[in-house]
Amino acid sequence: MEKINIAIDGPSAAGKSTIANTLAAKLHYVHLDTGAMYRCTACKALQQHLDLDDETQIADMLAHTEIVLTPEGRVFLDGKDVSEEIRHEEISLAASRISKLKRVRQDLVKRQQAMAAAKGFIMDGRDIGTVVLPDAEVKVFLTASPLARARRRYLQDKEKGLQVESVEQIASEIAERDKQDMTRKESPLVKAADAVEIDTSDLSFDESADAVYRLVEAYFAKEKQA
Repeated sequence: MEKINIAIDGPSAAGKSTIANTLAAKLHYVHLDTGAMYRCTACKALQQHLDLDDETQIADMLAHTEIVLTPEGRVFLDGKDVSEEIRHEEISLAASRISKLKRVRQDLVKRQQAMAAAKGFIMDGRDIGTVVLPDAEVKVFLTASPLARARRRYLQDKEKGLQVESVEQIASEIAERDKQDMTRKESPLVKAADAVEIDTSDLSFDESADAVYRLVEAYFAKEKQA
């Protein structure tokens, strides 16, 4: 069966990466977590005490930065495995800030498009269906209420043994991130016109993953009939 590209967009903590990983395993595709690339950039910028709003500083640093995403879902920054480190909320908020920078987005989008050129990729982020892969055969927009997303993030962090904030504090931070992502000048968070929206607020993980998988099945069924 001919492979396609799948774009999954949506706000922070909507379950994009986890669902993309599950779908990739089921379809034998490769999951490219674009958010991890922005998180890596933010992580290194914080380590070097750079001004997160200084486009020149961040872009110049990124030009000398290696980011590797493995088929197994691990994330390497300049050769170091930072898969867990980049998930901290401080880095999440910093990633939202640096994602506003035009040169940073241009650099990472080029890398992402080059990776997906061969097809058979699932890419998740905030502007995949609109900017990175506008020709993706299947586009999904995953969303959920800030409170539902906060509860999930709280449980995930607790299971990982991380220091956890209250659900209310996490919900406040998620809402702030949503505001930053939706109002930024460069590639704001927006649903692609041809994307199917799935609200996962009241869905289990399995139900959410199944809903996305059914969209892929529907695409192939339609192609078979054409």
